[in-house]
Amino acid sequence: MNSLTVRVARWSARHPWRAIVGWLVFVALCLGVGGAVGTNSAKTADYRVGEAGRAEALAAEAQLERRAAEQVLISSRSGGALDQGAARDAAEDLTERMRRLPEVAGVADPLWSGDRRILMVEVALKGEERDAKDKVDALVAQTDAVREGHPGLLLEQTGSPSVSKGVDQQRSDDLALSEAITLPVTLLTLLVVFGSVTMAGVPLLLALSSIAAAVGLSMVVSHVSPDAGIGTNVILMIGLAVGVDYTLFYLKREREERARSGGRLSSEALVELAAATSGRAVVVSGMAVIASTATLYLASDVIFSSLATGTIVVVLVAVASSLTALPALLVKLGKRAERRARRRAERGKAVRRVRDERGGGRVWSALLRPAARHPLTTLCVSVLALLALVVPLAGLKITEMSRDTHSRDIPAMRVYDRLNEAFPEQRVTHQVVVRAAAARSAEVVAALEEVAGRAEEDRLFTGASRIRTSADDRTSTSTSTSTSTSTSTSTLELKVPYLGNSEEAYDSLDRLRDDFLPATVGRIGGAEYGVSGDVARYADYPAHQNGKLPLVLGALLLVTFAMTVYAFRSVVLGLLGVVLNLLSAAAALGLLVLVFQGTWAEGPLDFTSTGSIGSRVPLFLFVILFGLSMDYQVFVVSRIREAALAGVPTRQAVLDGIRSSASVVTSAAVVMTTVFASFVFLHIIEMKQIGFVLAAAVLIDAFVVRVMILPAAMLLLGESSWWPSRAVRRALAVAESGPGNVPQDVSQNAAENVPEKRSSSRPGVDVR
Repeated sequence: MNSLTVRVARWSARHPWRAIVGWLVFVALCLGVGGAVGTNSAKTADYRVGEAGRAEALAAEAQLERRAAEQVLISSRSGGALDQGAARDAAEDLTERMRRLPEVAGVADPLWSGDRRILMVEVALKGEERDAKDKVDALVAQTDAVREGHPGLLLEQTGSPSVSKGVDQQRSDDLALSEAITLPVTLLTLLVVFGSVTMAGVPLLLALSSIAAAVGLSMVVSHVSPDAGIGTNVILMIGLAVGVDYTLFYLKREREERARSGGRLSSEALVELAAATSGRAVVVSGMAVIASTATLYLASDVIFSSLATGTIVVVLVAVASSLTALPALLVKLGKRAERRARRRAERGKAVRRVRDERGGGRVWSALLRPAARHPLTTLCVSVLALLALVVPLAGLKITEMSRDTHSRDIPAMRVYDRLNEAFPEQRVTHQVVVRAAAARSAEVVAALEEVAGRAEEDRLFTGASRIRTSADDRTSTSTSTSTSTSTSTSTLELKVPYLGNSEEAYDSLDRLRDDFLPATVGRIGGAEYGVSGDVARYADYPAHQNGKLPLVLGALLLVTFAMTVYAFRSVVLGLLGVVLNLLSAAAALGLLVLVFQGTWAEGPLDFTSTGSIGSRVPLFLFVILFGLSMDYQVFVVSRIREAALAGVPTRQAVLDGIRSSASVVTSAAVVMTTVFASFVFLHIIEMKQIGFVLAAAVLIDAFVVRVMILPAAMLLLGESSWWPSRAVRRALAVAESGPGNVPQDVSQNAAENVPEKRSSSRPGVDVR
């Protein structure tokens, strides 16, 4: 009872107002400091991976990078033939207005569509590609002004910046919808669990305050690890799930101890008992989530780093709230309940006893019956059922979700479709970047011209090309020879008449990289070259992730194993936990493939299948699920181990432990599933997939793995479950030999486990 967890809870219980006010000050301070320093958003350079990233870096150093651009389409408002004279006048007006804007780097000459029904004006923007969406409004204002001056014409604007801005707005609206769904359902679930508005409000309020503090802290941390624009999304999703779960675990244990004590223990003592049991489980669970999530940093990707940072920050804050503010709130609520009980007693009324919540209920007894009576059969059937869900993984296709996969509810996306239809030759642009010694500049240009000539004869390209060379020679230093060499950079832009997510677009990239460039530029000694562009990014990012997957997954398995062994002192449980996590994650991923790579679920789930899974989804699933599943494993197995250390035979300890934790695990699973399932209503296909697969994984983990497979496996293993720890065997020896025949080592072991024994077998002891 002298662990750090108990000492913190003890202080909070004895000084409740200080703890509560201190927590509120901490939340306000996090928000204040975060707002003052602001968010450090990731730059374009932070997203560069693979050959495309290297080529973009070469082009940027020579100031030859492709600039973000907006396209304005001018057509007839009536839908009929376009007045070409009026269209040219509008284009001239628009060009003049755009060139005066400080955000604009240049305006290209107007371009007619093949049927001359649409005139396009392309506007290039200055500055970072990632910042271009913040400059869209200035361009839209000029487009609107020209539209008003030419009422017979329809002017529509699109481009990567407009699409990005539309996606951000749609994501914001979707998150508001998600919150509107999640919060009421969570509150209703907690009302069912506790039967009290006050008690139901505690987990929700603590979770929301933890989210607020985490948002502020994430702004500060972003100056160390840049935010990729999804940090807040992750904090909301993970924060609500774990924040409610951790508080729920703690609250339920306090109520159990209150029911067990029958009024003999004070509120402070009950909080200390809860801290020694569920409080420890919360800390171990939180550390497991943090440790497993930290493996995402090994992916060397700014998006995964941002995901990891948001998750780690919000879990740390959620754990802190459950150890500081929650004990204080429980003491205040407990004392209020005690005062009410005394008043009722003084009036001669019967005192309402707190419901004893240890039993588990008939439903859970029925669910556990197969594992209890036929563990081997239950284990085999459950594992085979999950393996059946794993089968679709054989057809898994991972791709980078491109701009073409965005929802058409975004106005800029509908204009983007019109642009692709009217100007097919503008759909995709490959940029070949070559850096070589300045003396070989002419040779590089000749090689690029040969590449352009080959592309002109290939049906995968339009034949349009442009070669640019850096205006000034650049100097690079060789560290091996300590010599400086003057270099120059040249770029070749090639157009492809296919959509960026089409097979033809990827074939054109392969043709460049595998055939054209090695046979031309590749023959120039010392030349560095590569291909960048949207298609190159879409191809290189999944390849980069696949290359990092073994490293991240290996570290994840090792961390999960180590955390389980640390929590339970059992190698067997560590191996079992790793296997079960792999099985549930693979089953959930197989279910995702079954639903999202086909078309049969498009209507019910409101999506258009891309025939693939987003490249970030599998890795995110494995890491987050491995962490979150530790919540259930630590909580359930802790109850089993607690009973076993009190001398209960392993078989009975397994059944009692799962029954006693059944209701809280169910409630936690419902809350977490609701949070994740709400993301299925989002428009962004990758977020839909993440929400669906996490919700499915939590359900599988809570209702199949923890109710069927885990108890069946532990019943079959018996006392071997705890190998190599001898603590359980010593506890059983104590129980069998009686208090008069306790060996010295057994007595020492019993003393080391006093908190567990007091909380489970000696309810009348005042631990203060």
